[in-house]
Amino acid sequence: MAVIRIGSEYAVHVYRGEPVNRHLPSVDKNALGVLLTGMGADGAMGMLEMKHAAAFTIAQDESTSVVFGMPREAILLNAVDRVLPLHQIPNTLLERLACRSPNFHPPHN
Repeated sequence: MAVIRIGSEYAVHVYRGEPVNRHLPSVDKNALGVLLTGMGADGAMGMLEMKHAAAFTIAQDESTSVVFGMPREAILLNAVDRVLPLHQIPNTLLERLACRSPNFHPPHN
């Protein structure tokens, strides 16, 4: 999955990629740093690399995760800027995008 820009709007593009670290889909790729519920440590090292490259990273909190493995591993690596409940992640992303892009206009609720 990737967030793509179409004119002045953003959309989510879903595609089938290659396995990364034996996982498909994998989150160990150059992408926006949001790690949601999941098993194991997939994504933790990618999040750490993103944070070291000055990316803003978010992990889903334990109370709203079905399986807290992936977010927990990233948190333990200190790879996460914010730990948020699932319902707070979309608005946090929109606020962050709005601050960084003068042409970004978040959708109205």
